[in-house]
Amino acid sequence: MKRVLLLLFAAITLSLQAQELSLVPLPQKVTTYEGCMQLDNKSIVVCYPQTDDNSYTKVIDSFVDEMKVITGVKIKKSYPKKANIAGVSVIKYTKKGDVHMTLHIDPMMCDEEYNLCIKENKIDIATATPAALFYAFQTLKQLLPRNVAAGVADKSIKEWRLPFVDIHDKPRFSWRGFMLDEGRHFYGKEAVKKVLDIMAHYKMNRFHWHLTEDQGWRIEIKKYPELTNTGAWRDSKVLGWGDVKPDGIRYGGYYTQEDIREIVEYAKEHFIEIIPEIDIPGHSQAAVASYPEILACDPKEKHNVWLWQGVSADVINVSNPDAVQFAKDIIDELTELFPYRYIHLGGDECPTHKWERNSECAALLKEIGTQNYRDLQLNFYRQIKDHIAQKPSEKQRELIFWNEILHGNTALLGNDITIMAWIGADAAAQKAVSLGMKTILTPQIPYYINRKQSDRPDEPHSQGYGTETVEAVYNYVPMKNTPEELKSKYLGVQANFWSEWVVTADHLQYLLLPRLAAVAEAAWTQQDRRDYKEFEKRIQCEQLFYNLINVNYGKHIFE
Repeated sequence: MKRVLLLLFAAITLSLQAQELSLVPLPQKVTTYEGCMQLDNKSIVVCYPQTDDNSYTKVIDSFVDEMKVITGVKIKKSYPKKANIAGVSVIKYTKKGDVHMTLHIDPMMCDEEYNLCIKENKIDIATATPAALFYAFQTLKQLLPRNVAAGVADKSIKEWRLPFVDIHDKPRFSWRGFMLDEGRHFYGKEAVKKVLDIMAHYKMNRFHWHLTEDQGWRIEIKKYPELTNTGAWRDSKVLGWGDVKPDGIRYGGYYTQEDIREIVEYAKEHFIEIIPEIDIPGHSQAAVASYPEILACDPKEKHNVWLWQGVSADVINVSNPDAVQFAKDIIDELTELFPYRYIHLGGDECPTHKWERNSECAALLKEIGTQNYRDLQLNFYRQIKDHIAQKPSEKQRELIFWNEILHGNTALLGNDITIMAWIGADAAAQKAVSLGMKTILTPQIPYYINRKQSDRPDEPHSQGYGTETVEAVYNYVPMKNTPEELKSKYLGVQANFWSEWVVTADHLQYLLLPRLAAVAEAAWTQQDRRDYKEFEKRIQCEQLFYNLINVNYGKHIFE
């Protein structure tokens, strides 16, 4: 009994020590030891093997350059004289008194797994990929004062210390995502890069970029210039809803293809993949207003970029071959701009009223042998999917949809698609995976983090009732009650941000933080390691981080 109590006490002590390290997201396993490594008046020798593609070197160079500027610690690089047959580096230490940071490339580890061990004068890191090394460095930065993670020098800090610690870590989910809606409000390159910085800090790796809406088209498409000449602009900055009326202010903006390439490259440096979303055939009034002659169900009527919130009935005429070609042409340009596996085509909240009153749509419905007008949407997607399948393998993309497409005949699309489950998320996800599809959990409640953070009277205006607190977001349990045999089809989790009420980047940041950290921990940390009260203590260091990187944030959890 005495031995059991001692072991229990040791386990509790280690848990408390790990908590006091303030690591977010919490690693899989953390063991702390007495003592720390003093970095002052020493050089750090970074020893690592060179690779053919130079990919590790880029990550190390970025880390070294940043650390030199922020801490003033001397850092130099060295290459191992040998590497064993598995590619794991063997280092011969160079100088007594130096701190040796050694990278071991271990192909037996998982893609995003890393080990970080800090003892005496050694920092040993083992990974199988550059991405995992990047995550190891994010953890290492959090072991130092928060100004290091923020990338801000602080001359008042005279001593730099690292705790003796052994961390074994890998993510729970491969998809750790955040979606930003810029169709309704446009924030610009610097605001997006700030979001990517925060995502990288929390080891998130998928940026879902919602670029089109009824209220605005935000990406340059060379073949269809009116999408940005017309579709990127509207006659109101605010969006009408209830007592709030359109204000008549000319408003808009879009990303040129050069802008897109710049942001894609920036995200790549942070090991974040960008998933573009072109929401068609619903949520497409801005596109219809740009090319009514080919996209509108009623081309003789007047079509404008929408000034209101909610769901517009002005959808694309999916029976028009020119509209189908329009979609294919856009896919072609997206493929060149976004060199990643996925493209999102929306699929949510697509009214069928105009199709039901259109004779060409009625004829197409009869031709495909169904009475469900929702199947016109799936038939439209099938044609796009067939077009993608004809491309060379390196140009092929997998399609993602919101879960409303499960309301139609999904046999038209097959099961090699991914469903983002948002409405009735848990049930929708289980339905998708039971059909053989992959799924991503994006539950409207509580992962729509554009909703109010609290019910306090001083809370900035947005959607919701203030029930999506940090605690509520944190306590959502992904894959709860999911049968074991279905879990392999769950790619991960994602927070979504819809911008109906959010006009400025400052307001975006306020609603984003610190709730994004709560989602990041659900995505990275094993469920049995998660505890809100411990998270609440660990997150306190993030207030300084947010202040240093000059972003707005919700203060409730820090008061």
